[in-house]
Amino acid sequence: MKRSDDDDVWKALSDRTRRGVVDVLAERAHTTGELVDAFPDLSRTAVMKHLDVLEAAGLLIVTREGRLRWNTLNVAPLQRIFDAWVSPRAAGLAAAGHRLKQHVESRSRKKGRS
Repeated sequence: MKRSDDDDVWKALSDRTRRGVVDVLAERAHTTGELVDAFPDLSRTAVMKHLDVLEAAGLLIVTREGRLRWNTLNVAPLQRIFDAWVSPRAAGLAAAGHRLKQHVESRSRKKGRS
């Protein structure tokens, strides 16, 4: 895995519309026409440009079936980002939140006794 692979994923996900496309594709594979219909404020060309960015980042698997172009979410890059960035930090954040909760509850009990 090259560092630029992660950079491409982060850049692709930095756009709200592309995150919306990822959300739609998380449900199931869609044809390009279905995706165009799911984003009525965008032209077909604009949707295709977003799909090209997602595909270049490895987030999209494109297959053709006759005239249909099927777009499927590739979750592997998302899992890689999760494993590298979210998971290692989640445990520390959860522990810090637990310590803060204990501290607040302890102070609250002490005030209740006064």
